[in-house]
Amino acid sequence: MFTSVLMIEKPLTAADVEFVTTLHGDEAVSFVVLMQPRGDQADVLLRAIDDVALGELEEAVHEGDEPEGEDARPVAEQGLDVSLTALRAAGSEAVGRVVEEHPLDVLRSVVDETGADEVIVLTAPHYVEEFFHRDWASRARHKVGVPVLKLFSHSE
Repeated sequence: MFTSVLMIEKPLTAADVEFVTTLHGDEAVSFVVLMQPRGDQADVLLRAIDDVALGELEEAVHEGDEPEGEDARPVAEQGLDVSLTALRAAGSEAVGRVVEEHPLDVLRSVVDETGADEVIVLTAPHYVEEFFHRDWASRARHKVGVPVLKLFSHSE
């Protein structure tokens, strides 16, 4: 069975689930999902810039209203549960956990522990971080020793 570690920051949409579960054709895939809750206040400016770049001005205005830090953990846990349920309903094996501290260190250990074949980073576009190669996918490529695929999540 092919094993993918899937890093996400919000619940998977139906389109996301279909996309990741069909990437390898008919081959059976198991997923280890790592959900990163929203970061601290320092990330608000970067998220607002990304929203403006995407033309989502209303989202940019409300960035500061979203729960962060410890307040974001219950939201992340719920999003993880929704994502795992959707992956399983699509016929894949799926386990996961919320990762708050040093997600790339956790990613490396999960890849090693599970013998994962690849890492899929599925996030909204982060133009500022991507430009400076500070996004998860760019940094993970130098840490994990398996192919890293970067995909943009769909919204519903």
